[in-house]
Amino acid sequence: MTSLATTITNDLALDDLIDQARDYASRAKSANTIRAYKADWSHFVGWCGDHGRDALPADGETVAVYLVSLTKTHKPSTIQRRISAISQAHQTAGYETPTRHAAVKAVWSGIRRTHGTAQTGKAPALTDDVRLMVAALGSDLAGVRDRALLLLGFAGAFRRSELVALDLADVSFTPQGLVATIRRSKTDQEGEGRQVGIPRGQHAATCPVRAVQSWMTTAGIATGPLFRPIDRHGHMADRRLSDRAVALVVKRAAAAAGLDPSVMAGHSLRAGLATSAAAAGVGERSIMNQTGHRSTVVMRRYIRGGSIFRDNAAGQVGL
Repeated sequence: MTSLATTITNDLALDDLIDQARDYASRAKSANTIRAYKADWSHFVGWCGDHGRDALPADGETVAVYLVSLTKTHKPSTIQRRISAISQAHQTAGYETPTRHAAVKAVWSGIRRTHGTAQTGKAPALTDDVRLMVAALGSDLAGVRDRALLLLGFAGAFRRSELVALDLADVSFTPQGLVATIRRSKTDQEGEGRQVGIPRGQHAATCPVRAVQSWMTTAGIATGPLFRPIDRHGHMADRRLSDRAVALVVKRAAAAAGLDPSVMAGHSLRAGLATSAAAAGVGERSIMNQTGHRSTVVMRRYIRGGSIFRDNAAGQVGL
């Protein structure tokens, strides 16, 4: 016969397991995804309130009308994310998702056909662009950091989040170059990790390995985050640089180099390496090894025209 003490102990252990299960479930999606879903869901709830409709549970007609209302102000990619957020909210609350309703599917199909789903990303920063941007940087602490950030971000085809997540412990130097260990990324939420090789550059001024070494020496850092904020007075903070700051660095360097900063962003470095490599005739597998893409379909979107004139059929017919 089970004693009362044993029963209580088992119940407490079960409660701990339940709490752990909830904690793991809350980490099933990245923080950025959760943040976006919350914002999307809040918008839907607000819209329903303004139009006298129930948000939870919502019916298919409500969601369909809501999607139509978004077409004048939002891109199809944003609308698709709103659909996901509505679906997730209903499933979490234990309701059947209204996004599977025939009316929603029909409206969403019509939106895609009418407005298209092609994404217009920022312009890639090609090799010549990066050379100009690096040359325009100063020799102060911020300039040394930005040079390392731009060259490492480009050569590693890193996402902004991957770049700023690097610690000193994640970077090691070899005779061939630099090895950066990416602990976690957008396509590796479970933290399997991967290593990215950064070869030494052919020119000292644009060598990413030398740039990173120079930054580490100039900043005098030996542990903790690799890239850190620097204020206008040249004072470096102990905390990690934000991923949004990467975009500002790219835009600032682009403007200094005489390029159009409005078409540049943090993602321009990653897209730029893929595009430049494709234009140079580098194979898709090699590009994917550097970018970390697992799908050739997705990777080809990054090439951004870098190979459209290489091995072009129209150029081989004697016009």
